[in-house]
Amino acid sequence: MKTVWITALKEDQPRVAAVTAVLKRYGLQCKGHFWSDQPDKLAWRVALEALVEAKADAWLVLVDGDEIKKPSVRYGLSLMAAALRSARGGNFPILTLWNSVPPADAALPPLLAQAELLLESGATWPAKIVAKANVPARAAPAEFRLDILGNERLGQWFEIGPVAGAWSGVVFGVTGADVQINFQAVGPKGALPDKTSLEFAQEGMQIKVGGRDFTAWAVRNEVGADASYFARVKGSPEAILFMPYAEESDAPADIVWLT
Repeated sequence: MKTVWITALKEDQPRVAAVTAVLKRYGLQCKGHFWSDQPDKLAWRVALEALVEAKADAWLVLVDGDEIKKPSVRYGLSLMAAALRSARGGNFPILTLWNSVPPADAALPPLLAQAELLLESGATWPAKIVAKANVPARAAPAEFRLDILGNERLGQWFEIGPVAGAWSGVVFGVTGADVQINFQAVGPKGALPDKTSLEFAQEGMQIKVGGRDFTAWAVRNEVGADASYFARVKGSPEAILFMPYAEESDAPADIVWLT
């Protein structure tokens, strides 16, 4: 039996019970949680770990029109989506179920932009969830690795690295109010390193991209497909920027928007 993990953004027991009852009639097992809007405590990681442990086959977000507008909720969903794809693959099915018509623009945060939008008032949403749980779409080849590690005690860590080849160093930056990088490391991918040795580490670099100011740190350690760069970040950045280290001031960078 396929399992769907349900995240309800609003604590609406009758709605969750109704959706669960329909999906059970379609032969799906349902597990899930109510969203905890505490990104500073990495509350979303508790749900992620439970989803992975349950060996869920799809992630269904029950969207509330007011909750999805909150930057903190959008930020937490973005981090959970990125970490989920890192844990279960880029083709892991993510769906959203709306109890009202979603707005035309920016209904979901960018990292959930590929999630399927389903209307609860329609008749086809249960069948579409069944289809996604049974036959995930093919994932487009990733250009980089992105994961978010940590907990309330260790803090929030962004992990990045190349899928193939090697980077001759890393530049990593953040933008947003009251956000800062306060530690960086390089080590084997998949877990925070116990110790690290940094080459030509830099802090407090200022980078301007598209009218936005990013504060960046950098190292010149080579980072290959089996290694990662880790940055501990305080606060909830609106976006992160990263790229292989380069001497040129106009080197291309990847920017990932989180809200």
